[in-house]
Amino acid sequence: MLITKLKRVTKAGFVSFWRNGFISFASILVMSITLFVIGSIVFMGTIFNHTLDQIKDKVDINVYFITSAGTQDIMAIKKNLEALPEVSKITYTSREDALTNFKNKHENDEQTLQALAELNDNPLGASLNIKAKEPSQYEGIAGYLKGKDVLLKDGASIVDKINYYQNKVAIDRFTKIIDGANKVGMGLIIILVLFSIIITFNTIRLTIYVSRDEISVMKLVGASNRYIRGPFVVSGIMYGFVSAMFTLIMFYPITFYSTRATENFFMGLNLFDYYIRNFGQIFLIIAGSGIFIGAISSYLAVRRYLKV
Repeated sequence: MLITKLKRVTKAGFVSFWRNGFISFASILVMSITLFVIGSIVFMGTIFNHTLDQIKDKVDINVYFITSAGTQDIMAIKKNLEALPEVSKITYTSREDALTNFKNKHENDEQTLQALAELNDNPLGASLNIKAKEPSQYEGIAGYLKGKDVLLKDGASIVDKINYYQNKVAIDRFTKIIDGANKVGMGLIIILVLFSIIITFNTIRLTIYVSRDEISVMKLVGASNRYIRGPFVVSGIMYGFVSAMFTLIMFYPITFYSTRATENFFMGLNLFDYYIRNFGQIFLIIAGSGIFIGAISSYLAVRRYLKV
């Protein structure tokens, strides 16, 4: 009996959805805009996080030594740093390797190579490239290098430069940009969700008014309050579900044709591949949001205006 009533209520909701085509279209249009913004913020969050992860992966601490620094002294410093629990990997670059790398990098710059050849000695010093296990641990490593005597030889520093603090400024600025964008996005979502609820609310209200004669007949033949209210809630859920499907369909060509741009500008992120691989999760977010907005707005409208 319960299943039969549920089927009838659902069928009545579908009939109401299709019969009020123009009203349904207006609600779907507004709700689709809201869901599109929600989906866009999900993609933007992925882009920002991917870019930040790539930047953090490239972040390291480079310790550049003066040309007179001895190899044994540098290797002793390397050994001390490797004993730190925060350190994941240290790569040593000798003066000779540094010179070779410099020549390879400027192989097409004849003036630079000619000037280098005129020097009597190798002007480049050795260096240590330090990778931390976690990005947050670079601060501790930098503090260790700055506050300890590990970089001294007979009381004098053998270090020419440490480049960590330049990278730290870039990471902090980018992190602030992401946090700001997330806050703006959440504010926009809240505004559009409220707007969609208001539109759907008024749509259900109008549907109730149009169906007032049918409601009167149903009351006369003894239909229960839940049975009368049910189709309107089903219609609201339909608005949300159809809007979600329409939004998901729109994202397919958008992510497909924007793949080249995202790969070029966001360090190899294939947005279309992300959309396909995470379609289930994206579907749940967008469809769940649409159904929730449709259900809550229709429920509020039925409770407010349907007097049964």
